[in-house]
Amino acid sequence: MLEDTSFAIRPLEKNEEQEGFQSFGNVQNGTERKQYFSFTCERGSGKICFYRDDVVRIVLNPFGEASMSSSPAVVKTPEKVEMHVEETEKEWVLETKKLKVIVHRAPFLVSIYDQQGNALVRDAKPALFDHKGKIACFHEMTEVDHIYGLGEKTGFLNKRGGKWTMWNTDVYAPHNPETDPLYQAHPYFMVLRNGRAHGVFFDNTFKTTFDFRSNSVYSFAADGGQLDYYVFAGPHPKDVLEQYTDLTGRMPLPPKWAIGYHQSRYSYETEQEVRELANTFIEKGIPLDAIYLDIHYMDEYRVFTFDRRRFPNPKEMIGELKEAGIRVVPIVDPGVKVDAEYAIYREGVERQYFCKYIEGNVYFGEVWPGKSSFPDFINKKVRKWWGEKHSFYTDLGIEGIWNDMNEPSVFNETKTMDEQVVHDDDGKLKTHRELHNIYGLMMCEATYKGMKKLLNGKRPFLLTRSGFSGIQRYAAVWTGDNRSFWEHLELSLPMCMNLGLSGVAFCGADVGGFAHDSNGELLARWTQVGAFIPYFRNHCAIGFARQEPWAFGEQYEPIIKQYIELRYQWLPHLYSLFAEAHQTGTPVMRPLLMEYPNDERTWNISDQFMIGHNVIIAPILRPNTTHRVVYLPKGTWVDYWSGEVLEGEKYHLIEAPLEKLPIYIKQGSMIVLGEPKRSTAIPDERLTLHVYKLNEGEATYTIYDDDGLTFAYEKGEYVRQHVHAIFKADEIHLQMETEGTYRPTWKLHVAVWGANEQTKVMINGKQTSFDEKTNTFIISS
Repeated sequence: MLEDTSFAIRPLEKNEEQEGFQSFGNVQNGTERKQYFSFTCERGSGKICFYRDDVVRIVLNPFGEASMSSSPAVVKTPEKVEMHVEETEKEWVLETKKLKVIVHRAPFLVSIYDQQGNALVRDAKPALFDHKGKIACFHEMTEVDHIYGLGEKTGFLNKRGGKWTMWNTDVYAPHNPETDPLYQAHPYFMVLRNGRAHGVFFDNTFKTTFDFRSNSVYSFAADGGQLDYYVFAGPHPKDVLEQYTDLTGRMPLPPKWAIGYHQSRYSYETEQEVRELANTFIEKGIPLDAIYLDIHYMDEYRVFTFDRRRFPNPKEMIGELKEAGIRVVPIVDPGVKVDAEYAIYREGVERQYFCKYIEGNVYFGEVWPGKSSFPDFINKKVRKWWGEKHSFYTDLGIEGIWNDMNEPSVFNETKTMDEQVVHDDDGKLKTHRELHNIYGLMMCEATYKGMKKLLNGKRPFLLTRSGFSGIQRYAAVWTGDNRSFWEHLELSLPMCMNLGLSGVAFCGADVGGFAHDSNGELLARWTQVGAFIPYFRNHCAIGFARQEPWAFGEQYEPIIKQYIELRYQWLPHLYSLFAEAHQTGTPVMRPLLMEYPNDERTWNISDQFMIGHNVIIAPILRPNTTHRVVYLPKGTWVDYWSGEVLEGEKYHLIEAPLEKLPIYIKQGSMIVLGEPKRSTAIPDERLTLHVYKLNEGEATYTIYDDDGLTFAYEKGEYVRQHVHAIFKADEIHLQMETEGTYRPTWKLHVAVWGANEQTKVMINGKQTSFDEKTNTFIISS
């Protein structure tokens, strides 16, 4: 391909990017409607609608009436908002309790402020469009702006200085800082400016680009469609996430087994191999909740089949593994093998459910099964049909599905479907060029809703490679075909943090690396990281070194086992954070800036992350390394392993031999931990609330739990244990209140760190005694 040669950097004879573009011109008139402000320009029209007092939508259409329809990313309808409109000779001013939008007449420009007068988004110059339908806008950017989000992009946490493309693409080649685009499209970003945050979501399903390379202007553009974007007022990063996920939806609570440790390989090829794998985990006492089946389980890669030579008794195998606390998660790709005797293909053809050209002929592409057709997931009937077909899996006892190759990936030069293929969008035919980025999202909707209905009240688990904004409503996300490089371990941290900042709280990267050969030290360090990343799966590719926890011998196996066990000890804390993400959109895994937006030293930290608001993880990301610098923000921090107290707002040189992952708990806060166990199928009998004492201050914490398997929590069958701690020099007062109707299997104990024999500990007014054996206060509540 010419793009792979020096042809790609040929000199341009003219400014190809700007030729043929024109602006919307001046505003000719504006009208206040019940829910929005409507206006027409010399070229095109627009609407401005407040979805909340702190969320505004700007829509511009250069070729006709601005449409208020949305992509499937948006699930919210506008709230009733009190909007005040004032018209002057030069502009219109639209105000709510939290936002002020100024529409300038000549030329048309938009400026958006909060009610404190802080500029959020201001047009640096008029928006542009061309006759081919491309559209772009240009906003002011200050010297202190930091950019986050944009989904799973490579590189450091702060995305300023880069140009990023949204076009879902299968990328097996190594993921480097310049590798863009990848598998997901999240046309959303957050700006942090001097400690205050706001967000922007560009709701456009065409190929879009975001350019943050200038010092004073950023832009975003699309190859077609309207200029349709939302601005979220913030001002705290958590506020932006709450506002954005209110618009695009939040994750349902996953089944508990989905946040345990998962083991995968491309591929475990036979029933015997799967059984031996599970038995080895059990014999070695290494916790495990799921085993994955990659493409080799199928009959010649036909989805909704098992190869009965390789897997003669899948239902029996799945049932026996489930009794041992281990689920089976099979891969399901969109490519349907062309075979006149294959029921799925026959049905799809007979019902006209496959993607086709406008002339009516079915589109075919090469993927794993060879010549394949692709369901048109844009069509509601097709989504319902596809979802129902998952009874093949649920009848076998399967509760989790892995969607892959759903960009969609096709083995050709473009890596995907012909852009001239059309989709049926509620009777309207739209090209794949327009809807490519939401193909994976709609496949996941079909899969998740189908599984949910089939499982009769149980929570399904879905993992996806491809997605669009809103994917968090249906699936967990992993970052695709990474490699067994230390650089990829380092890369996984900002990728997952930016996914979290983009609304995808349930995310992770393949532990150990997918392609290339891992080694014992790399797998040990990566497992330490994986133990604290929301989605925890070890996965590697065919033809490369195996990397099960015991693969590299006795030097590394105990360390790897230790951190898988640690994951299970931390599950109560993690599950409480998943409940928070479900309620508010705040991610489980957070960059430090989310909790400390006013501390400029946190703004560019890519190699540390937080679990909740009070735990810092600072992993080792280089080979043969036993020291690193750790930044601790304001406050004092306790070394999880030694109990040493370290001062905040300082950098510390930390020693971390191979068996140690640096973990720090903020003093004056709490976490809840459980006991080690081999699977989430084993109920917790005891949880311990660890209280890290301060001489003076207050803290709050909420322990969340439910049955971990069903949707009963939506009907109030959950428990929230609210804890309020008051710290004094020689006293700690813990007030506990319980919310919800669920009765947990565990009893809660309390351990206080930093106390001594003179410390009085009061729990709901009752004084406890000091336990000399553990050097802490421990009681049953």
